[in-house]
Amino acid sequence: MSVTSAKISLYPVLLVNFIGMLGYSVILPFLVFLVEDFGGNGFIYGLLGAIYPAFQLIGAPLLGRWSDQIGRRRVLLISQAGTFLAWVLFIVAISSPVKTLLGVDSSVLGTFTLSLPLILLFIARALDGLTGGNVSVANAYLSDISNDTNRKANFGKMATSTSLGFIVGPVLAGFLGATSYEELLPVLAAALISLTAIFVIQRFLPESRPELVESSLRAFSVKKLFQIEHKECYQMENCPDTGLKAVLKMPHIPVLFGVYFLNFLGFSFFYACFPIFASQVMEWTSVQLGLFFTLNSGIMVLAQGPILSYLSAKVPDASLVIVGSILISANFFLLTFQTDTSVYLANVLMALGNGIMWPSFLSILAKSGSTKVQGTIQGYASSTGSLASIFGLVLGGVLFNYVGASIFVVSGTILFLIFLVSFQLLRVEKELKTAS
Repeated sequence: MSVTSAKISLYPVLLVNFIGMLGYSVILPFLVFLVEDFGGNGFIYGLLGAIYPAFQLIGAPLLGRWSDQIGRRRVLLISQAGTFLAWVLFIVAISSPVKTLLGVDSSVLGTFTLSLPLILLFIARALDGLTGGNVSVANAYLSDISNDTNRKANFGKMATSTSLGFIVGPVLAGFLGATSYEELLPVLAAALISLTAIFVIQRFLPESRPELVESSLRAFSVKKLFQIEHKECYQMENCPDTGLKAVLKMPHIPVLFGVYFLNFLGFSFFYACFPIFASQVMEWTSVQLGLFFTLNSGIMVLAQGPILSYLSAKVPDASLVIVGSILISANFFLLTFQTDTSVYLANVLMALGNGIMWPSFLSILAKSGSTKVQGTIQGYASSTGSLASIFGLVLGGVLFNYVGASIFVVSGTILFLIFLVSFQLLRVEKELKTAS
């Protein structure tokens, strides 16, 4: 970490992350109902969810690599601009008439219709996914300004800002969605929130790697965006190899990417199926669904804040990943009991487990590989999660029609695999500590 980076305040990037999660979570409680109103079913809901990670699979490594080359701040601006345009398309979709373009009655995919608003929603999610490298770039930014003494605490704060966004978003959606404008006001709010994020990045977020780019290349242009090189390439004989094969050859990266994949795979089955489960099986309203996610995020703030701060000084990161993964696994099995009590108990376990596991895992990832290409590593990791999400969201939406709540057993089993694999992280963490 450079002297310049050490002086950078943590709060602007936390605010950017909070704003981004707030914009996303505003529509989370009513998205499944919106899809149903536009003619979709569980398969379409899962497919819509998979569109974002599918395009993020393309965009995240590219944006992560660019952030290593032209700086984190510029790439965050590009990403937020894409998100804003995506929300504009969302507004157009909600304001468009529900005109049926194609009707489908399939024994495998179920019965649904493709309407004009649904098509626009898919385009909006694709655009947002293509420019959706903000999470991986923000993590790389955080890695730039962190050191060994505060890295886990900083990633805990980042996770807390995410959870706070998920707390405020559903509550805001409930208030705005209760008006006569229904879903339109929450989506308008999401667009304004995205504009706010652009302003915060432009006004308050300094570049975390100002020494990376030559002064003659600092002025931004599209041409330079595609032609720029690492500063190290001008100073050293060998430029760092940022290809996927080279990254996978770095110590510990394959096992860490494996955990990343399994985590997103397990949660993608949950996110594809739980809103449908809540709507059709539990017979919840969008308000009740919003309260569920708000409670989940509230507990995660507690776990990622005082609980993680207390544990981080006493318990190794790998041990927290092990404990957190077993708590999350137990949560998914509890959901199969299909009662309000079991669902909310599962919610508590999931929030506590995720709250201590994910920041700890990200801390290990941020210490692995070369620091010169941390943005690239984070980008490939994000794409690993995107690949898992594509598979889980699409398959989850289809399987729920056949197995119902039993689909959560799949998520629980996958997270139990993380519990088993996580014991290797004890060795990884020990080797990283020795190497430093």
